Amino acid sequence: QVQLGESGGRLVQAGGSLRLSCAASGRTFSSYAMGWFRQAPGKEREFVAAITSSGGSTYYVDSVKGRFTISRDNAKNTVYLQMNSLKPEDTAVYYCAARRSYYYMLDSYKYDYWGQGTQVTVSS
Repeated sequence: QVQLGESGGRLVQAGGSLRLSCAASGRTFSSYAMGWFRQAPGKEREFVAAITSSGGSTYYVDSVKGRFTISRDNAKNTVYLQMNSLKPEDTAVYYCAARRSYYYMLDSYKYDYWGQGTQVTVSS
């Protein structure tokens, strides 16, 4: 069982930066691939970024490549999402998710545990 808690979301101006954190409970965090997803009002939840359990490989949706960076610290049971050059279209609730596997997937239904989300609002 893994419990996830996101933090770091807030209102920011376009062009600004935020770092989201996702803290996980449990002793087996390093066994889980982690993903970040987001859901904007009236839209479906979409994949943003993911990282393997070791942190050795990452993947991003095209719309955030070059602007967002996912990383993890297995000693701290935490995964991060550094978001730079934020745009109004990045406004959404951001969720972290854990998958009981070395490797990540892009489909939300393949993740086993979810946090409650943190709101990111980017003003123009």
